[in-house]
Amino acid sequence: WTGPYAVARAEAPKRAMVLTVSLLDYGAGNVRSVRNALVKLGYPVVDVDRPEQLRDAQVVVFPGVGSFGSAMAFLKQKGFLEPLREYVRADRPYVGICLGMQTLFEGSEESPGVKGLGVLPGVVRRFREDAVLAVPQIGWNGAAPYKQSPALTGLGGDECVYFVHSYHVPLTDELHEWVLSTTTYGVDYVSAVHRGNVLATQFHPEKSSRVGLMILDNHLRAVAAGTSVPPSPPPLEQARSRPHTVPRKRVVACLDVRSNDAGDLVVTKGDSYNVREEAADGKGAVRNLGMPVALASRYYEEGADEITFLNITGFRDSPVEDLPMLALLVEASQTLFVPLCVGGGIKDYVDAKGEAHSAVEVAAAYFRAGADKISIGSEAVSAAKAYWAAGGKGDGKSCIEQIAHVYGRQAVVISVDPRRVWVAGREAAGSHADACLESPQGALGPNGERLCWYECTVQGGRAGSDLDVVQLAKGCEALGAGELLLNSIDADGQNSGFDLALVAQVKSAVSIPVIASSGAGKPEDFSDVFEATGVEAALAAGIFHRKEWSIGQVKEQLRAKTIAYRPS
Repeated sequence: WTGPYAVARAEAPKRAMVLTVSLLDYGAGNVRSVRNALVKLGYPVVDVDRPEQLRDAQVVVFPGVGSFGSAMAFLKQKGFLEPLREYVRADRPYVGICLGMQTLFEGSEESPGVKGLGVLPGVVRRFREDAVLAVPQIGWNGAAPYKQSPALTGLGGDECVYFVHSYHVPLTDELHEWVLSTTTYGVDYVSAVHRGNVLATQFHPEKSSRVGLMILDNHLRAVAAGTSVPPSPPPLEQARSRPHTVPRKRVVACLDVRSNDAGDLVVTKGDSYNVREEAADGKGAVRNLGMPVALASRYYEEGADEITFLNITGFRDSPVEDLPMLALLVEASQTLFVPLCVGGGIKDYVDAKGEAHSAVEVAAAYFRAGADKISIGSEAVSAAKAYWAAGGKGDGKSCIEQIAHVYGRQAVVISVDPRRVWVAGREAAGSHADACLESPQGALGPNGERLCWYECTVQGGRAGSDLDVVQLAKGCEALGAGELLLNSIDADGQNSGFDLALVAQVKSAVSIPVIASSGAGKPEDFSDVFEATGVEAALAAGIFHRKEWSIGQVKEQLRAKTIAYRPS
């Protein structure tokens, strides 16, 4: 810790560190990260699984992801509904995160007819989709202070925090005494509330790096010291004059993880998806670029906005038993307080013992181990094909639908592996004629063809699907995906820049966030893809692994181009 916060923390009374946090976990999403953040800050954590435990709690932390209705159903089923409502209304120390804030209100458009705790007035509303902003909001944005608060000690007011949500709390006069911060995403909305001993945030402090940990620590120390009550806000007109905030573009570090020939998990990188070194006998060793957690820690320190682990090891065939990969996530989540995404083997399968496992079970294992989002690959192709075969309808059985239903669409990322299919003319493209592009990146086909469409591949790029990238993107969005990770077999490992034509085509086809991947060779490639396509995030692997460029240098390029980014 540095700056004023470090001084305040050093001078805080020792008794602040003996506060025990009661964690209310309703089983949806990555609660491990909240627990890890609290342990990192030095607070003992106990799980709350019985309503009577609220009676003696020193402070309750309620993190939540998924749907408003599911959270309220859990509280009712487990008998927490009235005890928790009474706890908060009595101004007992409370920290709500994401749904833990939304459930304080009267209801939500997400779950019509379902009543919230009703501690705060108002109904949670859905963001309105437009041509510029993707829904859900996934990424970093500001939280402009509405009033002073002990929770904001040591912060300058221009820091960024991490959001992942489709629904927001409108800024109304009725909430004037409650509002702590506001954020702009198409509209100005309430991103945090604080009155008395009750603090709740729409953003995820446990995923907001050092800034988020500071906010958590500030509030818990103030609770322990009896000084957590914030002063009254300034007059309404003055409070409403706070600046608007700006969503930030994300720089994502990706680590392809697999076992080498000795059985150790290593980070590797492919050249057009080939991860082995060249060898005369054709049996080159797996390309080893470092140990996963060590590399991920380096990227966290450099300022990565998100870290993605793609599990391409043979263990992906039995992910629930993939102890090395799950152990990797457990270790990484203890020290990396930014979003972690993991992909590989998220599907229904039968293990070697003949036991069946669902995709939801696989996703749950990853979430429990520390993942915030899961990435689905080949199974998404099958789901999209079935969706279109059924006339543009889902049946609720795909892994996308099942996981989104339990954990929310923001937890589901679709990893797309498209390749160019060159054709002599649109008629030769058949049903993919409308998806054809002319000479993307100035490229031509092997016989001088100028037109191509992008076919989604499966099995790590080894097999085709006769499904174009637009069909997949639209189908998966309709089924409940919250984000697209767009790779390119043609650009992979070439270091010649992202496939801008491909990225622009997919970005214009969907309203959910898109992450551009494959081809980055220099910082300028990041600014180019952001300026040319408007994507929310861009990902790289090899240039970071090999230390050709750092994440800091990429962000310096974004600063030079006046592209909004999160300062490292």
